[in-house]
Formats: sequence, structure tokens, C-alpha cells
Amino acid sequence: MLNLSQNGCSVWVASSTELARTPTAIALGKFDGVHIGHQKVIQPVLQSARGEDGRGTGEKIPEGAPIHPSQSSTLPSSSGHIYSTVVTFDPHPQEFFTGQPRALLTPLDEKVQQLRSLGVEQLVLLPFDKELSALSPQDFVAKILVQQLQCQKISVGQDFCFGKKRMGTAQDLQILAAQYNIPVTIVPLQTDTGDLLKNSSCSNTEPIEDGRISTSLIRQTLEAGDIQRANRLLGRPYTLTGVVIPGQQLGRTIGFPTANLQLPKDKFLPLQGVYAVRVIILNETPENLPIQNLGVMNIGNRPTVNGTHSSVEVHLLDWSGDLYGKNLVVQLVKFLRPEQKFPALEALKTQIQLDCTVAREILSTQC
Repeated sequence: MLNLSQNGCSVWVASSTELARTPTAIALGKFDGVHIGHQKVIQPVLQSARGEDGRGTGEKIPEGAPIHPSQSSTLPSSSGHIYSTVVTFDPHPQEFFTGQPRALLTPLDEKVQQLRSLGVEQLVLLPFDKELSALSPQDFVAKILVQQLQCQKISVGQDFCFGKKRMGTAQDLQILAAQYNIPVTIVPLQTDTGDLLKNSSCSNTEPIEDGRISTSLIRQTLEAGDIQRANRLLGRPYTLTGVVIPGQQLGRTIGFPTANLQLPKDKFLPLQGVYAVRVIILNETPENLPIQNLGVMNIGNRPTVNGTHSSVEVHLLDWSGDLYGKNLVVQLVKFLRPEQKFPALEALKTQIQLDCTVAREILSTQC
């Protein structure tokens, strides 16, 4: 169990239902990316979670106790507080079924950070194993949502499926939960249209083609280097967050020192190449505001210097200092060019100078 807090706010992270705080108002799903569509699913449980404070804990209904449709789904908590809770799965179901590691748009720490910014109080990670995957839709509702999580309200996306072989639909969940007097909000699928841009502070945006907002679509746009669209679907910049570790320090030799970023192993990387980025340096002292800088980032194998493995390197514009051991949050703004091999370091230096000029112009005009 983790209790991650920052600036006085916290998200309780439970690795099992036994460690969860109850009763709950639950948003159900995988939520990789916490994109605009996910945020719409989460919103109803934020609105319904009411109480004096977050300290009360409800008594759980004993495992195996008989529960009748006419019965209340939970015993009241001592404070009357209902915890706004996101319930997801660990590992990702696709990883469980394929046996292959899956890169994520939002690894755990990043997901917690995004949920905290939305006002979510709790994240419950259901261990996705053979036993959970074999539960029928009826048993999933009765055992997981009612008995263990003391659920008071549920919110899901229109395309949500659950239970053995994904047999249960959002409508099935609504019917099953109604037997325990638990209301279920089914949130319509969100689409990527010009309507999303009406509240944007940018005045030069144009409507784009319709498309269902999904984690898969965001992954595809990142793989294609379409950062502006990916950011629009997310509702925020796509970020790479990691700690600066020692590298080969070749950038220093041509006047462009770079910070070599160590990312979570399960972080999804976009198209290899060069990007215009904004970089937030997280200070060690929480009372200080984070420092934001403009920069250029390269993702790739550095073919000009015969690199043998992929790396993420960031050059900060108009900045000097020691970044080793610092945590950086790199916000991707625009893809500039693919990675390429130059005949000599001098040619690489010339190109980096051009990249910096282009990035500075983009970052100074981007809203």
C-alpha cells in the first residue's frame, strides 16, 4: 500500500481490496493515459463523494455473507464520507493474457499524479490474475464491488466490459448493480472533434476529423509523431518523467550538454526523433515552485556516434547547472524531425543549432 502525497493532497493507493478505504464511489476501467474520455468517466464519482472529512472508514460486509437485492450495499461509515475511487487492474489485462510486457502511457506514479490533480482520493489496483479473470459478471459485482469495496455508486464508459471472457457490458453492470440499489452512470464515448477546442486559449485551432478518444488512438498518434493531436486527446501535454543519470557526455564536446533521462521501464515512448519540449525541474524542497525551461529532446540510438541502445536526452535552452540526480518532467510540444546519421560531429552540431532555433520559435508561440 502506498500513500503518495504532495502539497497537502494525497491519493490512497491500495494493492488489494482488503487495503481499500470504504465505502466508495467507483470509476471502473483501465485508465491508462487518464485522457479526456477517462476524465469524463471519473467526474461523476467526484461529484458524488461527499462527507465531513476523509478519515472515516466503513465496516466491510463479511466475506460470504448473504446479500439480498433489497439490502443496502454497505454499512455506513462513521463519518458518512464516501471515498472517490478509481478501480483498475494490475497488471494490465492485455499483459496478463499475452504474457508480454506492455508499455503504458501512465505508469503507476504518473497515474497517481494525474488522479490527484483531478481530486480522486483513492486508487485500487485489482490484482489481475487467473482467479479474477474467471469471475462471472455477477460474482464480480457481488464479491468485488459490493462485499469488498462497499460500493455506493459506479461510473463506467459506454464500451466497458468485465467478467469472464469480457461477457459483461456496461448495461449488464447497470442491471446487476441495481439489485443492490447501486446507481451506475454510463458515460458516452468522447470523440475528437472541433468541439473539444472551443474552450482552448489558442485561437488558431481548427476542427479535425471525428474519432473516438481512446488509449489505443493516443498510442498511434504518438507512434506517428503527431504530438499536438496526442496532447489534445489527453487534455494535457504528454510527458516523460525520470531522473537524470550520467551518460557519455558527448553533447558537452560540441557545446550542447544533455541530460540523460532514466524513465520507468514500462513507460511508452513516442516516435524516435527530435522534439521541442518544455522541461520542469522538480526541486528537492516542496515549498519552492518547480522551475520550467524550454528545451530540445532526442529519443533514439544516436547513430552519428554509433550508439548501441535507445536513450532519451534533453538539452535545456538558456540554462546551465548540474542536473544529475534531479527529477525532470518533460512535456512534449512538437515533433521536429526524425533521428538521422550525420557524416561528422560538426554537421550534427549545425543541425542541433537549427533544432534549437526552431524549437525556441515554436515554444515561444505555442499556447
